[in-house]
Amino acid sequence: MRETLMDAAPHPSFDEAGLPLTALALGATKLYPAPDLARFVLRVRPEDGARAAAAWGLSLPDALRASTHKDRHVLWQGPDEFLLLALTSEKQEIIDRLQAEMGGKPYSLVDVSHRNQAFLLTGEGAQQLLETGCMLDLDPASFPVGMTTRTLFAKADLTLWRRDTHTFHIELWRSFMPYVMGLLQQSAVAA
Repeated sequence: MRETLMDAAPHPSFDEAGLPLTALALGATKLYPAPDLARFVLRVRPEDGARAAAAWGLSLPDALRASTHKDRHVLWQGPDEFLLLALTSEKQEIIDRLQAEMGGKPYSLVDVSHRNQAFLLTGEGAQQLLETGCMLDLDPASFPVGMTTRTLFAKADLTLWRRDTHTFHIELWRSFMPYVMGLLQQSAVAA
């Protein structure tokens, strides 16, 4: 089981995708594996969004925002695309409820749990560390709490979500994890 609290070893070991099995200290910032969640990409017409939201139990967020309630999250990805995050134990329930709620209306729900991995970057230096590879203005006035977007970190495509002032949730493909982890570690050493 992965350790996700502050009691991490100073030199963590890494899994096959490059994610630390324990917290990783990057200067004043800490990197933690995100909880193991089921991940779906939902594509739905805007006029059918309320139906999909009813099945999910959360409203679909406005552009560049996230909706969250307990262990369920919806991250806006585009005008008709959303990243859904939930407990792994709820995976089949989500599929069944959405199918029943949509009642034959067209939609697409793709399980990307095997493709994506996530980590949390937290601490007063998290924003500055991300800015070493991300061209976005991450100042809280421009990228406030609750904002989410797809972006690049150096050459890696990822979804960035600001959970609170000093905490970012980063979703990315497993294959990009070693690359992003290496860049973050190099940036922390250089800072």
